[in-house]
Amino acid sequence: MSEKISVALIGASGYGGAELARLLVGHRFAELKIATASGERAGAKLSDLFPSLRGVCDIVCEELDLDRIAECDFAFIALGHGKAMEIAPQLLERGLKVCDFGGDFRLRDAKTYEHWYKTPHLAPQLLPDAVYGLPEWNREAIKTAKLVANPGCYPTSAILPLAPLLAANAIEPASIIVDSASGTSGAGRAAFSLGLHHAEVSEDFKAYKIGAHQHTPEIEQALGDACGQPITLTFTAHLLPIARGILTTSYATLRGQHTRESLHQIIAERYQNEPFVRVWPVGEVPQLKHVVGSNFCDIGVAVDARTNRVILVSAEDNLVKGAAGQALQNLNIMCGFDEREGLHSAALFP
Repeated sequence: MSEKISVALIGASGYGGAELARLLVGHRFAELKIATASGERAGAKLSDLFPSLRGVCDIVCEELDLDRIAECDFAFIALGHGKAMEIAPQLLERGLKVCDFGGDFRLRDAKTYEHWYKTPHLAPQLLPDAVYGLPEWNREAIKTAKLVANPGCYPTSAILPLAPLLAANAIEPASIIVDSASGTSGAGRAAFSLGLHHAEVSEDFKAYKIGAHQHTPEIEQALGDACGQPITLTFTAHLLPIARGILTTSYATLRGQHTRESLHQIIAERYQNEPFVRVWPVGEVPQLKHVVGSNFCDIGVAVDARTNRVILVSAEDNLVKGAAGQALQNLNIMCGFDEREGLHSAALFP
């Protein structure tokens, strides 16, 4: 390819934006042309905001100017929820392809969004055409999409292990429980909550937003798509005293006669050609050190014969497969590149 596509990163000063900038440096066919930040961060080099990027990505952050963004081919919106629905319509009108990191376009029903996110939806007209950007399940739709909603970090780690078993009618849909634990970077760099200070988080482990986490309907919607019926489940998020990574344990009652081996086979066969899902050998389960820094989601399968339940363990980096890496994976699909472009890195170990 003789020319690179030009990319705008709206919201470059957050953790997800910085991670995307790092990944784009290694992309052969996409170039970060514009990075935006607000307030005193505008005018600063991204590498001044994130010294890890010095000499790697020294682009100067700009105030958001949609006419300037329109000079690009592709835009990532890495802002909090409620922001993309203000910006995305104008970018699409200017002919850009858009991938939103936030939750504004993940849910197909505006009223469901408004219930869980506690804010009016300002662009419901875009919801029918927005594609949920989970490549392993929506690749064909992503290929022709103009607007992709990048999945949440928790939902990615829950949907990938559970969806194949639901599609195969191997588990009871009403029995699903999902427990997820994430590092503190999942709250974003702009978070000023006392509960995220080091002294509050260190040497502790806690649940939060119990029964009220906004990622719940996203998980339910995607799993319902996988099995063709509505899903209602229990999801609980936990905060780990680490910077990055998500470990999710999902539970479901078995339907029919299944063993650990047969369930493992269902999941392994579903993902055998997927570049970023690794199903661990029977009897083994992943851990965070296997995935942090990479775009992989690793899955392990176990069965509790006494209770007739399957236990699925999945691990991912919340900033890569849970955010920036998956977003870049979506860009690759939308623009016709090799899906693995810019995402070849193995995990950082130890």
